[in-house]
Amino acid sequence: MEKIPTWTCVVALALSDGRGQWLMQRRPDDKHHGGLWEFPGGKVETGEKPRDALVREIDEELGIAIRKGDLMPAAFAEEAAVEGRPPIVIMLYRSRYDGSPLCAREGGELGWFDPQGVARLDKPPLDISLTTQLFEKL
Repeated sequence: MEKIPTWTCVVALALSDGRGQWLMQRRPDDKHHGGLWEFPGGKVETGEKPRDALVREIDEELGIAIRKGDLMPAAFAEEAAVEGRPPIVIMLYRSRYDGSPLCAREGGELGWFDPQGVARLDKPPLDISLTTQLFEKL
């Protein structure tokens, strides 16, 4: 029987303010990809569905509640196989911001950017791909 490859499922949120600005999160310097900007989100835990994981992650990272029904699939990106660990696949969802107070609970920095500003930010490779896909569709 062929060995089925494993991978790490990550979910992320493209949060729009409805006026052309998008929320990005700068990773703390002491983390992997430290100092780079990304869409907020995180790993899907065993037994979780992607939307459930994103609701949990956004509460943990930003302190806001989002509804599963408001999450619309937007893009995905996957990395090539990496020696010593499963490759990452990021599923990007989009939603509209409701104005609730935000905070960077896990450190780092938050910022609102127009699409050109998002494109200019230093980002991890998968977030570069997600950015391109997201704004091509809008």
